[in-house]
Amino acid sequence: MRALTVMDAYFKVGETLTVTGVPKPNAAQFNVNIGSSDRDIALHVDPRFNHCDDIRKVVFNSCQGGTWGKWSYGQSFPFEEGKEFEISIEFKSAEFLVILPDNTVFRFPNRLGAEIYPMIFVDDDVRITSFKIK
Repeated sequence: MRALTVMDAYFKVGETLTVTGVPKPNAAQFNVNIGSSDRDIALHVDPRFNHCDDIRKVVFNSCQGGTWGKWSYGQSFPFEEGKEFEISIEFKSAEFLVILPDNTVFRFPNRLGAEIYPMIFVDDDVRITSFKIK
């Protein structure tokens, strides 16, 4: 069963989004997306427990007009099924700084180039407990 949370909140340059949640038991993967629609995603953060031949990897990408860009891989996998996590995303003009639960930082370019994104959505095997934008 898929879970989808959509938050209609404007995420602007200079702000930090903090997402707290718990991966479901037997999770394959979940993702956090920031963009203007499900076809225009500036940042796709995708922790994969076992999905698409990726095991215990965090992958990052963007999607423009429904076409995915080049996939990037993080160096750590600080997620456990059933254990609460927190991801923080700092929105700089040219890039996003993604701070994972083990405090590793991944820099991802703002490929779509906007300075404000109206949608934050989370999908798949996770239960979100809070969203904060500061």
